[in-house]
Amino acid sequence: MSTVEDDAQNGAIAGSAPAGSPRRLAAKIVTEAFSPAIVVVLLSLATAWHATGYRVGPTFGWGLIVAVCSSIAPMIFIISGARKGRWDGHHVRNREGRLIPLTLCGVFTAAGLAILIVGHSPRDLIALDVAMLVTLIVCLAITQAWKISIHTAVAGGAVATMVLLYGPWYWLLVLGVILVGWSRVQLADHTVAQTIAGGLVGPIVGGAVFLLVR
Repeated sequence: MSTVEDDAQNGAIAGSAPAGSPRRLAAKIVTEAFSPAIVVVLLSLATAWHATGYRVGPTFGWGLIVAVCSSIAPMIFIISGARKGRWDGHHVRNREGRLIPLTLCGVFTAAGLAILIVGHSPRDLIALDVAMLVTLIVCLAITQAWKISIHTAVAGGAVATMVLLYGPWYWLLVLGVILVGWSRVQLADHTVAQTIAGGLVGPIVGGAVFLLVR
């Protein structure tokens, strides 16, 4: 583990909030409210809403397939593992401990993709699933050497997808990505560079793949 990552684990990243401070509490709330699991569920439904012509039934039918396979099922696995002491929490702060959880996320996402393809789902949902899978693979590869922020990668990719689906006004959601990055630094889970890297990988990789597949 690098010196920077040792500092992150010990809460020694420059600019991080002191334990028990209001700033740290706010950062915890933001981190949980905009966690990858929640963002993926909302993005899945938003994409399905657009892809199905704004119909409620198909939106939940297709959207929940993506949400369950790419968010809910992996989080059940991760939380269960954290409770059994396999890793240090549901956000898996330790870089070396991320290999199995992220790999399983990829397996679940690939399973969801297979269901979408076999079920002839709307193309945009397949594109979303492929984009998330490729982004996850890229982040997993980077994580072997450096603890890139999955929070900002998912949030950034979500913003890019919303812009491509609903228009340029959704670039305003970048403010949310910045807020998420701030929260991760305040909690000493990432450096500023790691959050920025995640915030770039998400939209660049995810956005490009989404455009190529849709």
